Amino acid sequence: MNPTYQVGIIGAGFGGLIAALKLKHSGRSSFVIFERAAEIGGTWRDNVYPGCACDVPSLVYSIATEPNPDWNSAFSKQPDILRYLKNVVAKNDLAEHIRFDSDITGLEFLEEEGCWQVTDRNGAMTTVKMIMLATGPLNRPVIPNFKGLETFKGKKFHSSAWDNTCDLKGKRVAVIGTGASAIQIVPNIAPEVAHLSVFQRTPAWIAPRNDRKISSFEKTLFNYFPFMQRGFRELRYWLAEFLGKAFVGNETVSKLSSSIALQKLKKEVNDQKIRQKLTPQYKIGCKRVLLSDDYYPAFNRPNVQLITDPIDQITANGIVTTDGNIHPIDVIVFATGFEAADIKVYTKILGKNGTNLIDLWAMTGAQAYHGTTVSGYPNLAFILEPNTGLGHNSVLHMMESQMTYILQYLTLLENSGDTAYLDIQEAIQKACNENLQKQFDGTVWASGCRSWYMNKNGLNTTLYPRLTVQYRKETEKINKNDYQIITH
Repeated sequence: MNPTYQVGIIGAGFGGLIAALKLKHSGRSSFVIFERAAEIGGTWRDNVYPGCACDVPSLVYSIATEPNPDWNSAFSKQPDILRYLKNVVAKNDLAEHIRFDSDITGLEFLEEEGCWQVTDRNGAMTTVKMIMLATGPLNRPVIPNFKGLETFKGKKFHSSAWDNTCDLKGKRVAVIGTGASAIQIVPNIAPEVAHLSVFQRTPAWIAPRNDRKISSFEKTLFNYFPFMQRGFRELRYWLAEFLGKAFVGNETVSKLSSSIALQKLKKEVNDQKIRQKLTPQYKIGCKRVLLSDDYYPAFNRPNVQLITDPIDQITANGIVTTDGNIHPIDVIVFATGFEAADIKVYTKILGKNGTNLIDLWAMTGAQAYHGTTVSGYPNLAFILEPNTGLGHNSVLHMMESQMTYILQYLTLLENSGDTAYLDIQEAIQKACNENLQKQFDGTVWASGCRSWYMNKNGLNTTLYPRLTVQYRKETEKINKNDYQIITH
């Protein structure tokens, strides 16, 4: 059987588009991108809540080969990022490779043919020599199973499925959660709502964002002198790497970061009791560090209330906390994050001998060789899934490192014969992951707090435990001896 395409890519967000660009730049044109929605963008298409923006600087949250001299702010807003991605697609003629409304429900490896059969929700099948999964980790929203939730008569929705038909003006609104989405939503809706109740389980470490508009003069400089933008990008990247040392054992940088965050809290929140409730009691970085210039000041508003008592139940007209207080609510916004560590997707991924990868990971925890290839699932690569997330820098850097490795994998595959397949040796993958987990020792992620980085068994399957420079070294060259090369 000759596959329809050499490469199939699932997802047209940043990961899928980076993969497509790398394939094109390498001279490969036989690839298809399966996108479940009617347009590209991934998380930057789906998240349209008030204030939605990136918490990584624009200069580094962009594809290395696709600089954008026309960013409007130091930290780009959702519409600007989506526009950027659409421009990348148009500039590089990627639209012709994308199948929209193609929701993939099944992947099955055909051993005799050495290729993958891809099935979409409508039953259409496509065969590809190699499959790349770029669905991203932050697309599986979590809504806690609160008692009485189904009885609530008002509007309720997750931050990633914002209801634009819901007018919040003059309403009593509850925001449940105080993570990365909440700290953007709260200050943006506080001025228009009648009352805002913010339900906090654990206070977050919040650092200065220092966002600002990028001037026309700067844009002109970047347009005419691209090397200047590359230089500033390098500076921002290395500054992030330096601050990342706080997470991997450098106590001096950790104390400096903590001090800056606490001074910010003291300066921006007037009420001492509220400040105390907003003060984290765990080591900075153990949970995701957030960036904001306007979240703390929102609690100085008379119509904003911080509630730290746990939620006991939700009633038809409000929320009851464990202290017995009843909070009348018209609209509930769940800023309760995503399922990242325990990977649960509806796509069946059947490898050798018909083993379902998601079922396997449910037992072992999500793991892959350098977060990319998985034993028993030949000719398959992940882009940004197990242990490739970051707490300090741009994940696009990780994606680009992965694609450098994946292209070498693809070359090795192409040179091995039409029906050949490559399978990472189980012992090699196991040793890699054992070493990776040991590297969490001495980091902030092993300091005792519970975070969404960890799966149900307490294993960190989300983050890479070192700086990005080390990951780039690990993935810069493939070792063919790590793989079984099977030919028919």
